[in-house]
Amino acid sequence: MIFQRALLREFASTGVATFLVLLAITITTQLIRFLGYAARGNISTDAVLTFLGFASIRYLPILLSLTLFVAVLLTLSRSYRDSEMVVWFTSGQPLTAWIKPTVIFAAPFLLTIAVLSMQLSPWATAKAEEYRRQLESRDDVTAVSPGVFKEARNSDYVYFVEKLTMDLSVVANIFVHSEKDGTTATTVARRGYQETAANGDRFLVLVKGRRYEGPPGSAEYKIVEFDKYAVRIDAREVAQEAPSVKSRSTEALIGDSSAESRAELIWRLGLPISAFVLCLLAIPLSFVNPRAGRSLNLIIAALLYMVYSNLLSIVQAWVAQEKVPPSIGLWVMHAAMLGVVLVMFRWRLSVHSPLRLRR
Repeated sequence: MIFQRALLREFASTGVATFLVLLAITITTQLIRFLGYAARGNISTDAVLTFLGFASIRYLPILLSLTLFVAVLLTLSRSYRDSEMVVWFTSGQPLTAWIKPTVIFAAPFLLTIAVLSMQLSPWATAKAEEYRRQLESRDDVTAVSPGVFKEARNSDYVYFVEKLTMDLSVVANIFVHSEKDGTTATTVARRGYQETAANGDRFLVLVKGRRYEGPPGSAEYKIVEFDKYAVRIDAREVAQEAPSVKSRSTEALIGDSSAESRAELIWRLGLPISAFVLCLLAIPLSFVNPRAGRSLNLIIAALLYMVYSNLLSIVQAWVAQEKVPPSIGLWVMHAAMLGVVLVMFRWRLSVHSPLRLRR
């Protein structure tokens, strides 16, 4: 019991450190990605953190699965490196005795991964898609990104706003270039704000500006200076799109017999199963020769994880394309990897058998 408690504490400390590192890497990469979208004007800057939160929830099942695998692997590798395994084997204990504490440590992880993959990740995906549709349906003034030239959805004009208040109600240093009915016009203003009329119509009111109208390169143009210039903002309906398979609830997928729904359901069920298989694989894979270092087993572990994960994605694609029946796609790769686990356990047990150690 003392040994098991000490091992669980070491598993937990290694797991927490691993998870924090993986989470920081994921958040950093996703933040750079969404900031790039915002810099190009694809999304507004106020939507970056929202999309980042939804993306973090979607990636949590994979992060926890990888955390479980790495925590078991690093902890047992340290035992080999510090020669604790030599004492363990010479005392007559087999390698399989590590399975019980490993499964005890993995149990809450597996439950959390199952809940995330079956419920929270689809919810986060659905909310992200809904929020994206709302952003796309916003009017051009609301969706403006300061410091970026942006083309209107109807391609009638290009606009630029230098500054934008936090509540999106006032913009400063506005530039608008439009081409409509053969007329080219350029409008500049010091600031602008949105105003709603009594009948509900919305207007962008430009203050202290100037408007130039006329063909480019010609001396036939006119200049209009204004104190206030109101432009009506057409309301846009929220785009109605069918939800993607990844955003549908698990209950809806169970009731749908389409190949895409079955493939997505197999992926969600496979996440906790693969996490369990990986934590078992980490036990024989953690062998380290103290004289040679532990780089080799870490490289092999990374390769096996990548192969396993990619093959699961391939099987999911085959099920979606109806190349593989769902009844086979659900278990074939997990069974194959379990076979690898059994082979590695048999190999390690034969290497570290008491008779071989006595020799």
